[in-house]
Amino acid sequence: MIGLKQLLKTIEVKNIYNEKEEDLTILGVSYHSQKVKTGHIFVCIKGYKTDGHKYLGQAVASGAVAAIVEDYQGDIDIPQYVVEDSRLALAGLGAAFYDNPSQKMKMIGITATNGKTTTAFMTNAILENAGLKTGLLGTVSIKIDDCFIPSDLTTPESLDLQYYLNEMVNKNVSHVTMEVSSSGLELHRVEKVDYDIVTLNNISREHIDLHGSFERYFEFKSGFIKEAGEKSVAVLNLDCPYSASLADKTKAQVVTFGLNNKSGHIACKDLDLTTGRAKFTVEILKQFKINGKEYMPMEFGIELAVPGLHSVYNSMVAIIIGLLCDVQVPAIQDALKTFEGVERRFEFIFEDDIKIIDDHFANVGNINVTLETLKFMDYEKLHLVYAIRGERGPTVNRENAETIVNWAPKLGLNSIIATRSVSHVTSKDRVTEEELKAFEKVMDEGDMEVDLYDELPDAIVKAISKAKPGDLILLAGCQGMDYGAEIALNQIFKIRKDLPKEVIFKSLEKRVAGMSPLS
Repeated sequence: MIGLKQLLKTIEVKNIYNEKEEDLTILGVSYHSQKVKTGHIFVCIKGYKTDGHKYLGQAVASGAVAAIVEDYQGDIDIPQYVVEDSRLALAGLGAAFYDNPSQKMKMIGITATNGKTTTAFMTNAILENAGLKTGLLGTVSIKIDDCFIPSDLTTPESLDLQYYLNEMVNKNVSHVTMEVSSSGLELHRVEKVDYDIVTLNNISREHIDLHGSFERYFEFKSGFIKEAGEKSVAVLNLDCPYSASLADKTKAQVVTFGLNNKSGHIACKDLDLTTGRAKFTVEILKQFKINGKEYMPMEFGIELAVPGLHSVYNSMVAIIIGLLCDVQVPAIQDALKTFEGVERRFEFIFEDDIKIIDDHFANVGNINVTLETLKFMDYEKLHLVYAIRGERGPTVNRENAETIVNWAPKLGLNSIIATRSVSHVTSKDRVTEEELKAFEKVMDEGDMEVDLYDELPDAIVKAISKAKPGDLILLAGCQGMDYGAEIALNQIFKIRKDLPKEVIFKSLEKRVAGMSPLS
């Protein structure tokens, strides 16, 4: 509990209505009317689908004693405090109510267009392997020491975030790794989080519909680095021009790395991706100092259990975070050698006479890294099954198709199998005629033959029927390919009577995405 007057000192109030002389005791903060209890202050949020001001009466009936509003509600007689932005106010109130929990732990914020989830899980694996008590907030789940909670959002709403952080403090968590999304930044969900380490690995075109333009999308992503404080550390990727451009635009202490660019603090050399799973050497190129600690030139080897070139970039960020958190090199090496990855991120789901990889083929940046990885790998022939992106607009589909066409000659591709996944997507991911035409036009202009199927199982069965020993099948796509792994392995089970069921379906044991209820 906390006094209302003390709580209000943390936000900027424009006008006050119905204020009482005595100070109220606030027992909780709510922004959802169904979660209000006696003694709560209710924050009216204007969302995309509804307006919290409409539910203020319901909140009062449930026990709300004060309200934060953007528009005064004349028919409600509890104290109302008018603010410019109720989302920003919610962040401030949440942090104050829970006594700023982020200041009591080492906070690591990871942002990127691609790889946030894998990088966060890799980082957590390294910290756990060093014997630290950890927390994790991201797309897949929320981890509070040894307790896991399913995630609804990549970045939780600010009040929920502060609640989870406070629970971590109560569990004596010392290090928290957090995925930070562009929407989370725009909607002020991380406004009052005090980060010790911030990272930006890559930027490519994504979420354009949400932010209105790529420039605005980059504005929010870059703001995460630009606004970092002097005592924090920014980890930036010199191979990404957008990330590299921020090195001199932040007050934070900067650590740079690259695979191709060797001009920074840390580099990757002797990269071997012939099996798809990388082996490489991490080299600290020059002496540097962070918060008074010296990091001297050195090098050490890394073997990854997870495949893909993108995993190398993700691991470089995780390795640097580990070093900044004083994790010893052997603990880093061991953690990455045993880290099994995150589902649908260049995931090997079958490795026998043929190999099948399942990949979240989301956007140009993601596609480039995935297909570049294939260039390093040994296989006879590539069979690409692509689930066209639905409800993302023709621009994204045109750019994705252009990227596939550009890579095709390097990978020996002159045809692909494509699908609209009609029965395996909801209305919010359905491929429109405009999107299909944009995709087909680029393929036609690039002289790429497209074997198009409405249904996902038909496309996958076709690829498996064509594959010969030594071949590689890539199941590529976002929501439209979520069920691809289960469909493919069910087909393998039908035709490979020599393989035990548990061997074929091993990769689905912990699968969340795209699993049928009976699986």
